[in-house]
Amino acid sequence: MTTRRHRRLILTGSITGAVLVALDGTVLTIAQPTLQRDLHASFVQVQWTSTGYLIAVASLLVFAGRLGDRYGHQRLFALGILGFAATSVGIGLAPGIGWVIGLRVAQGICGALLQPATLGMLRATYPEDQLGMPIALRTSAIGLSAAAGPVLGGALVAHLGWRAVFFLTVLPALVTGALALVVRVPDGRGPAVRVPAIRLPAGGVPAAAPAPRRVPAAAAPDPSLAARLDLLGACLLAVALLCLVHTLVALPESGWTAVTGAGAVTAVAAFGAFLRQERRTASPLVPLGFLGSPPVAAALAVLLSASAALFGTLFVGTYFLQDVLALDPLQSALRVLPLAVMMVLSAPAAAVLQRRHGARRTTVTAMTLLTLGILLLSLLDRSSAALAIGAAFLLLGAGFGTVMVTATAVIVHQASADHAGVAGGLQQTAMNIGPTLGVALATMLMTLTAPTAAGKAPSVGGLHGTADLHGTADAFTSAMGSTLPALACVAALGALAAGALPHRSKTTGEPQPPTTPAGYGQQPSAVTTAAESE
Repeated sequence: MTTRRHRRLILTGSITGAVLVALDGTVLTIAQPTLQRDLHASFVQVQWTSTGYLIAVASLLVFAGRLGDRYGHQRLFALGILGFAATSVGIGLAPGIGWVIGLRVAQGICGALLQPATLGMLRATYPEDQLGMPIALRTSAIGLSAAAGPVLGGALVAHLGWRAVFFLTVLPALVTGALALVVRVPDGRGPAVRVPAIRLPAGGVPAAAPAPRRVPAAAAPDPSLAARLDLLGACLLAVALLCLVHTLVALPESGWTAVTGAGAVTAVAAFGAFLRQERRTASPLVPLGFLGSPPVAAALAVLLSASAALFGTLFVGTYFLQDVLALDPLQSALRVLPLAVMMVLSAPAAAVLQRRHGARRTTVTAMTLLTLGILLLSLLDRSSAALAIGAAFLLLGAGFGTVMVTATAVIVHQASADHAGVAGGLQQTAMNIGPTLGVALATMLMTLTAPTAAGKAPSVGGLHGTADLHGTADAFTSAMGSTLPALACVAALGALAAGALPHRSKTTGEPQPPTTPAGYGQQPSAVTTAAESE
């Protein structure tokens, strides 16, 4: 198999896996009301079809990435996508809501195996200076699926029922998984040849160069490999993320109770124990030198703040469109369409801009656009025209689509090929926790300010409570006017964090090479010659 065909196959698989996960989430949202009626489920039970998946995937992403680094991203990708297809079939045939929730948790485990591998395969396949465009194409495909998901899901639910949306992804997942198992491609760490520099002896006659030594592409499995996996660190991190996500999901609904308080304390304690474990173990799950690298920490902070600000804004904006402007779901989707369109268009443009101007300048500009879009939405009211609404969502899409490419590229670039899965797991973790944090923050702010605007006593009620606050459009608009600027501040913090990203080299005009911390991920180059300029 040629290198070009190999790269195309990996890129196709990576895009397909990312799209299937994104499409599954969007069509499920459309199907949930019908699912609730058909299975005679409560609202809380239906919410757990999303919450159970989110908790499972968020708590296992980093460990799944580490497994991919050890056992091969292609193998983990195949296992994850085939499991995703199998659980989708099970959900489509489920007789009750309990089965749906349980299978969604299992699907979250499969998604955790799948998602880091989509980035790990790209990092192991493409040279560092060519990673920008594959990541951009992957981001564009995710944006396209976000735009098509509600329309496709709505059509399937209307004509075939809610079960049809889960069968939607089965065939492409099976085909992609089968190809990943059958087609054997290099792992990106092919034969390495070290050619020593030729030195001239005193007599001036060049000495014969030693014969090249070929390093095997894949060494035999180490029987002690499993023992060297940081299982304790993986468990501690999973507990920390599980408690964090559960607290963020439950907080808007119930407020600060003994349960949510205990969850927050447990999350902090488990994360502290995780950091201590990573410092002491000889084979850490996440090398602290990588996690503490300023570019990586900044890129994760940017992704966290951008996704929190965007999804919190979308949460509020959806209610504004449907409850204040009285638009139906299709009309609301058309108002939001500029966001998805700009995500598709801005992603490849971001790869070019990052190459020309560097990650720092490109990301700061993108976060500024995201902040301006949120502020523009905060100025809307019942008299706002469709053009103003579309312009706000256009800014959101342009900013977020660009950030997705630039921050992800920084994280992947900073990781060695042997730690690409961990890098992908960290990126996906930020992208899963950020929206949960943003929706929780938006819900609490709307709950606390909307009743005050209506002249009522503050209360906490999550989604139900927020819906109850919409007695007057003016009360909701007033609350939106204070909630969205707070989310804009979250985006602005991300713009400040972007100042620590790498900038363009002043001498070559190209982005600066990754700054790998000492002792982390250092691998001998495949070819070492005396003439480094070649």
